[in-house]
Order: sequence, then C-alpha cells, then structure tokens
Amino acid sequence: RRWVLQQLVQENSLPALVTKGNLGGAPLERIHPLVQEEMNVCSEAAGRYPSNYNAWSHRIWVLQHLGNLNVKILLDELSSTKYWVSMHVSDHSGFHYRQFLLKSLTGRTVTDSSVLVLNQTVNEPNHSLQQEEESAGAEAACAEEQSVDLASYLEEELELCTELIEAYPGHETLWCHSDETLNNSHHSPATSHLAQAMDVDGLNESSSKQGYTQETKRLKRAPMQDSLGPEMEYRFIDKVLSTCRDADQARFATAYRKWLVTFLG
Repeated sequence: RRWVLQQLVQENSLPALVTKGNLGGAPLERIHPLVQEEMNVCSEAAGRYPSNYNAWSHRIWVLQHLGNLNVKILLDELSSTKYWVSMHVSDHSGFHYRQFLLKSLTGRTVTDSSVLVLNQTVNEPNHSLQQEEESAGAEAACAEEQSVDLASYLEEELELCTELIEAYPGHETLWCHSDETLNNSHHSPATSHLAQAMDVDGLNESSSKQGYTQETKRLKRAPMQDSLGPEMEYRFIDKVLSTCRDADQARFATAYRKWLVTFLG
C-alpha cells in the first residue's frame, strides 16, 4: 500500500519536487483524500485485531510521508481517535498513537519556531521582493501553527485518562498513558523530538530485555519539574485509593504515585 501511495503522490506532484522518502511536493488538498482513506483502512484493521501495531505503524507512516505532519491533520486525528481508545481501554497501541500525535504537535511547533529565527537572522536588508514575500508567507504559516494551544490538549488528554480510569478500573494501559501524557507536558520545547514509530516503552532498545520490569518502564520516563499541577494528580490518586475495590486498580495507582514522588518530589 505504501508503494502504491507513493506512486499516486508522485503523479499528483511535480517530479522535480519529489525525492526518495520525501513526498512533500504534492499539494495538501490533493493528498488529503488519500490520507483520509488510509485512516479509514487503518481504523478498520485496528478494530478487527487487538494491538494491531502493523495498522498503527502504517497510520504513523501516512501522517509522516503523506500528511507531512500537517498540524490540522494531527489535530483531526487526535479528535477522531478519542472515541476509539475509549472503546479499547486495554489496547496500548491506540494510546501510543495519541502519544505520537501529541509529541508531533510539540515537535512541529519547535521546528516552526526554528524557521522563524532562521528567517530573521539570515535575511539581509537588500533581499529581493520575492524573498520578502516567501519569508512573510513562511512566518504567517508558522504563526498559524504556533497558535495551537498545546497545553490545553495535554490537559484534555489527562482528563480523558481520569474519566477512563474511573469508568474502567484495573487497566494498566490507562495509567501508563497518564504518566506519558504528564511527561509530555513537562518536556522543554527546545529539546522536544518526534517519537520513533511504534517504539513502545523502550522495547526497541538494543539493551538486554532481561530484568526489564514494569517498574523500570514507569521510572525511566521522568518528567521535568512543574506544569499541569502534580497536586491534582496526587488528589486523584488519593480518591482512587479510597474508593476502589479492584486490587489491580489500587496497585496501578500506588505505582503511579511512586512514579510521581520519585521525579516530582
């Protein structure tokens, strides 16, 4: 399917603009129907087989190579997959995809900010009118994409986690997604990087998997201090521990508290 999509994109774009591994030459309005069709195919495949990482990995590839990590498409995906993950609370693949979307939005903002700085420093006073127009167009596009309130989307993601944890006790996937979302909220914009496709919980690392425990996975994802109120998370944990009757739910809440205490103090 990827090979076919590459051929379709090349037919709809100027040959000089299309290079191996870069499909960004085709206009977005021509590519968007292809992207949407692939999103539908991936959704159907993900619904048929649990933890269908092939489908989610392909979905990420489509966003990267066809959608060019366009901010509007990323936001549309964040909205459209919310219901799916709510109906598949044990399937980490869907939540990992949402983590990819959030990290991509953060990374895209960083990239656009760098472009703005670059334009301001390298353009000389005597540049041509065409250069001025191109620079103004790039800055306008950057400003539009930077207007996305990423913090509000991260807060909404934590609210989604809270609602699902309360509605479906004892699902570790939801707790892992909570700490990953909180982790994203603490990343410095200057050091944000896009997630590697389907590198779930460090399982693709070259280090030996022997002795690689669930506790290690939780503790290795350390957020920086501040932002999105850890006190709110402590209160939520206290509420869960005081009301839940599910042993697994209590275990996950206790582990989450330990993670917060270890790295937030």
